[in-house]
Amino acid sequence: MLEIFTLVRVAHILAGAVWVGGSIFYLLIVIPALRSIGPHPALAAKIAELFKRMVNICIAVLLLTGGYLVFDRLMQTTLGLPYLIVLSIKIVAAIVMFVLASYMAQSNIRRLAKRSTRLSKAAPQILLALGILVFILGALLNSLFEMSIAPH
Repeated sequence: MLEIFTLVRVAHILAGAVWVGGSIFYLLIVIPALRSIGPHPALAAKIAELFKRMVNICIAVLLLTGGYLVFDRLMQTTLGLPYLIVLSIKIVAAIVMFVLASYMAQSNIRRLAKRSTRLSKAAPQILLALGILVFILGALLNSLFEMSIAPH
């Protein structure tokens, strides 16, 4: 059972790291590079398509592994209110990320219509901030869990 838990946890962490790391790369490298070389709609569209595919895979892995990890942790021990509060915040932040990613991945026609909205412009930065927050909350959850099982 420990091996399954370890594999699921590794898959969960890797999917989150790929999504957040990919977002950092996209914001700090890809977008400035595309702006500096001028308009290349076909290249930008291909990059966006591949990034969207990667994000969708990450979301699927995160949902499956996250559900397993939550169930596993909640069935093991009495975790206490702080753990449950942090877990709830992490889940809400992750759901907001999934919804925001879905909003950003809409069809080209809808994307063109909303390109000038504040949310469309801030969405990549919001997604990255939420991703970093989710990682921090995950580390905090791990610490809280270890404290709950440590001998008192």
